Amino acid sequence: MVEALGKGLADREVLDWGGVALRLTGIELLPPPECSSGRIRLRTETPVLVKGSKHLPEEGERVSREGWLMPRAPLWAQFFRGNLARKARTLGLDDSVELESVLWVGAQRSFQVGNGAKPGAPVEVEISGAPETLRAVWSWGLGQANAAGFGWVRS
Repeated sequence: MVEALGKGLADREVLDWGGVALRLTGIELLPPPECSSGRIRLRTETPVLVKGSKHLPEEGERVSREGWLMPRAPLWAQFFRGNLARKARTLGLDDSVELESVLWVGAQRSFQVGNGAKPGAPVEVEISGAPETLRAVWSWGLGQANAAGFGWVRS
């Protein structure tokens, strides 16, 4: 789908994006990384957020939706890992993906989305899993609300 979109945009000089004229000077489709080692380091350009709760039962399932968890929150890693596994299952991929480490957390930012603001912070993380799953996560983005611009991977 993205390849077709890229080819369509390559023939245009200007793109009208919500009333803003964007001059297109080049389109380059980036191939996904190989991930043959089963590990990848990802850094986001935009904030990452996950929905969580303050308490988990022993099974590790969410008790209630109490709000957005920031990357430094105590339960963030658990809910982040759950988000990665859910994305893999949605795509029919191996969901045994793990958050190995959080290497960097940037400044918190909030974005107006719909009728409210969502907070988040850009992150750099190292994750492990099946190469196909890691390539999919690289493409999809980290955390929730990726379609709204959250968790877009820069490198």
